Amino acid sequence: MTSSDSPEERPGPQRNRLNLEPDTVERDLLKLVLTVVELLRQLMERQALRRFDVGDLSEEQEERIGLTLMLLEERMTELRERYDLRPEDLNLDLGPLGPLLPRDGG
Repeated sequence: MTSSDSPEERPGPQRNRLNLEPDTVERDLLKLVLTVVELLRQLMERQALRRFDVGDLSEEQEERIGLTLMLLEERMTELRERYDLRPEDLNLDLGPLGPLLPRDGG
């Protein structure tokens, strides 16, 4: 063994110290993706509400946007439940900036 070989680079049982678990990696990646999707969903919802208030949309557009946002929220709920995530789990703490998503969900 050379001096540059660290325990993590050596073959054998010592390499298991990293404890990489595919289930955890998949869940953590999904959590990050769902956080980004939830942020975008909330932004789209706010923009839609502004456009509704201004009267900038036809009835058909309002209905289509409403249905799309509703379906997106349903799919988000399904994915959170499948991976045992709560809505709060998607709210990243940005330190001094506070949480990424509004705590009241709106």
